[in-house]
Amino acid sequence: MSRPHFADIAQELTDAIAAGKYPVGTVLPTELELRDHYKTSRHTVRAALQSLQERGLVSRKKNAGTRVESAVPKSAFRPSLASVDDVVQFGEEHLRLVQSVTEVVAEGALSAILQCSDGTPWLRISSLRVAGDASKPPIGWTDVYIDASYSEVADAARTQPDRLISALIEERYGRAIAEIQQDVHALNVTGEMTERLQVDAGAAALEIVRRYFDASGEVFEISVSVHPATRFSVSMRLTR
Repeated sequence: MSRPHFADIAQELTDAIAAGKYPVGTVLPTELELRDHYKTSRHTVRAALQSLQERGLVSRKKNAGTRVESAVPKSAFRPSLASVDDVVQFGEEHLRLVQSVTEVVAEGALSAILQCSDGTPWLRISSLRVAGDASKPPIGWTDVYIDASYSEVADAARTQPDRLISALIEERYGRAIAEIQQDVHALNVTGEMTERLQVDAGAAALEIVRRYFDASGEVFEISVSVHPATRFSVSMRLTR
């Protein structure tokens, strides 16, 4: 029988906390007790507890154990992205608030980001991403670039904020996602983005560029998202 992955242990403990097995203010079993219970290594247990701590569920102090601080995660969003379906699910769980729709021509730095030739026309849909409650700071800002002729998609993006733009393209033009290429970069928020994301100038953020390919290997959508570091992280699980 294979040993459990730390993410599986973290999820089981998260479920137990949410169910009230470990109420707020109580202490979780020790690392050694969890090691024996899950028949795994102490290193794996520590990684699971660290995951809970990063999400605000527990606090950890030397000689004081692991104390439950909250029954629900307090950290922002840590999607586990291992497949196209994972990316699609994440996009469907968070509302899109369209801020503008603009026809643009890629030049210079934008061409480099989109990996297209200078002079390529695009329709850009700029949106805030929120977790269902628009009164809270947004998860991030996303510029989605699609074929300049897809104006119907831009209209639908406003009226159907819970649907992915890629799904709207598939519905109207029959181009479905076959592959997504994702690049993640660190940056500091400057200019208009500070106001959009409600952060201080120079705040740390992640820029995520996703290129959506159809079955023929052609790009039909590119998204450029900026997420404040305190509200978003990316978790990936690699297996052999």
